[in-house]
Amino acid sequence: MTDLSATAGGAVEAAIAAGAGAAEAYAARDASREVRAHGGEVESFTAATQSGVGVRAWIGGRVGYAYGTDLTETGVAAIAARAAGAAAVADEDEFAVPPEPARLEALPGLGDPSVETWTATEVADLALAIERTALSADPRIAGVEQVVYADAVERVAISSSTGIAGEYERSDCFAYLQALAEGEGGRETGLGFGLARGPAGLDPERIGAEGAERATAMIGATKPASRSCPVVLDPTVAASFAGLIGGGLGAAAVQRGRSPFAGRLGEELASEALVLHDDGRDREGPASAPFDAEGVPRRRTALIEGGRLRAFLYDTYTANREGGASTGSASRHGYRSLPSVAASNLVVGAGELSFEQLLEQAGDGVLVTDVAGLHSGVNPVTGVFSVGASGRAIRSGELAEPLREFTIASDLVSMLSGVRAAGSESRWVPFGGSVKTPPLLIGAMAVSGS
Repeated sequence: MTDLSATAGGAVEAAIAAGAGAAEAYAARDASREVRAHGGEVESFTAATQSGVGVRAWIGGRVGYAYGTDLTETGVAAIAARAAGAAAVADEDEFAVPPEPARLEALPGLGDPSVETWTATEVADLALAIERTALSADPRIAGVEQVVYADAVERVAISSSTGIAGEYERSDCFAYLQALAEGEGGRETGLGFGLARGPAGLDPERIGAEGAERATAMIGATKPASRSCPVVLDPTVAASFAGLIGGGLGAAAVQRGRSPFAGRLGEELASEALVLHDDGRDREGPASAPFDAEGVPRRRTALIEGGRLRAFLYDTYTANREGGASTGSASRHGYRSLPSVAASNLVVGAGELSFEQLLEQAGDGVLVTDVAGLHSGVNPVTGVFSVGASGRAIRSGELAEPLREFTIASDLVSMLSGVRAAGSESRWVPFGGSVKTPPLLIGAMAVSGS
């Protein structure tokens, strides 16, 4: 098996030999599996392994990039030479400066051996167990659209001519299903999911039961009356909004004026009940690592705390534009891509109220359990949104009839200031990022239905 650290180091040496003034290499190997099951049978099983290296080369204020999968000495040298050649003809950019080295602190506990020890048959059985659980949970469950199980083991090594050198391994897996419930002349769906470091950490019965419960809870759904009222966002919906907010706090969006938070650093713009951190070292976080995609140490950054906007997220380039320092927030989509600023694990602080107490505080309102088209329904400059939703009515502090085909509308800053309470129980949500959040109670939001 290729030594990724040696590959990265060799790529840096080759880029310097090809004329680069400075160089960085990011080498990665990813082994993944996916199971799709339906009707008591495995519909598909795929497994793939890919390895490659991406090289950044600097010549003065010019930077070039190249990547490839030939990790032989000759192949790596050719990739490095292409990167140096690209830098030679690139435009000057005074902020295109390689990251400086810093002490990297190990982060153990990012891997689970069950990802590699569980056989294809065992992970397929896990997916089938999820489906069986959902189908047997309630006679109104008419079927399951599909069960998906996926896992991956990622190994990353980085090296640079400035002295950066590091390597880590991380595993992740998740499973989800959409259960179908029939009743009162309609058909409803319900999502169940779970994530862990390895399949041994997943509970198939819990995932299947959650999908069945959410589907049957929606039978007989109707449109609510249009009004402004308290809204409780369940964790899957709260996570989607947190991901949007995290994107708006990335320095690249802020510097382009494509964020509702631009120019508002230090301002009091949120309720004190809403606390948001970016934590790249949370050992449970799917995006955790000892360093980011350009070798800068990961850290915990307070974004919103005490009601104030405390920080933006920076990679080296966006930090250079402001004469500051990276927050360890560079991200890549594998060795093929250049690093860019992005959140790692967004963590919304838990509060003291149980879910039942949140409902009591809401009084007469709406629980939102699903939203559609959130990312396309939000203005990235103003943060104004209007999106389709479904959920449950809250009446006298208790869950009542199911609701669908309504919209919720507000803007991200108003929503932050309107958070009245956060629930006491959080969960990780893997869709559209890596977010850990409890349910959130918003004091008032426009609900448009019938």
